Order: sequence, then C-alpha cells, then structure tokens
Amino acid sequence: MAEIDSRKEHLKVVSRLDVVAQVQRWFREACCSLEGESAWVGSHCDRLALALTEGFTNAVRHAHAHLPPETGIDIDLSLDGDQVEIRIWDHGAPFNPELLPEPQPGELLDSGYGWFLLRRLADKVTYHRAQDGRNCLSIVKYGT
Repeated sequence: MAEIDSRKEHLKVVSRLDVVAQVQRWFREACCSLEGESAWVGSHCDRLALALTEGFTNAVRHAHAHLPPETGIDIDLSLDGDQVEIRIWDHGAPFNPELLPEPQPGELLDSGYGWFLLRRLADKVTYHRAQDGRNCLSIVKYGT
C-alpha cells in the first residue's frame, strides 16, 4: 500500500443546508487529489462523503437549530498514512449519542438514525465537547 504524506484541509461554512453541495465538492476534490497516492482513500470516498454529509446536516438541523444561520461550522480533514479523519465542529448544546436507542428492524423512530449510519460507514465515530465550548464529531476510516 502506498504511504501518503500527512495532509490537512480545513473548510468553514455557514450553518445552512444549501451549502451541503459546497461541502461535498470540497471533500471530493480532496479525495480525488489523492488517487495516485493512496487508492484506498478513493475506494472509500463515497462512504466518507455520505458520512460527512450526514454529520454536517445533523449539525445544521439539530445542533444549530436555534442559532443564527451565520453560525459557523468548521470541518477538518486529516489524511495521515493509512487513516482519514473528518472532524465537524459545531456550537450547539452537547448531547450523548450513546443514549440514542438503536433502531430495531421494522421499527420507526422520529430521529437517531444518523448516529447508527455513521457508525456503519466509518471505523470509529466519537462525539465530545471541547474545552472551547464547541462539539466535535470525529469520523475515522482506516485503510488497512
């Protein structure tokens, strides 16, 4: 497997659903730029793009529901060897996703599917409150 150099990308957008296409384009450009360096990133690009979209739209719809649309959402992309990490930073109230009930087959819930989708798309998903008062959703995919 080809080793890629450590690389970091950053995007700051407003908290509006109509910027999701900009977020997806930014992410796909970063993935496509790695095709020659690490084929595994390209092969997981669609899954990671879906995870990013889910995390971003959740930040807009839930974390920032009562905040002005100008409230920023920061997205960090870290590519390091055999690991990709997406971090989505929001300014909403913290919550514990582990308390969400896991949907059972055939059961309809009002919400909570996103967290379980994220965990199936990535190898590691965490959510925590940072010291600066923001929340960080971390989505990690390993290349091995």
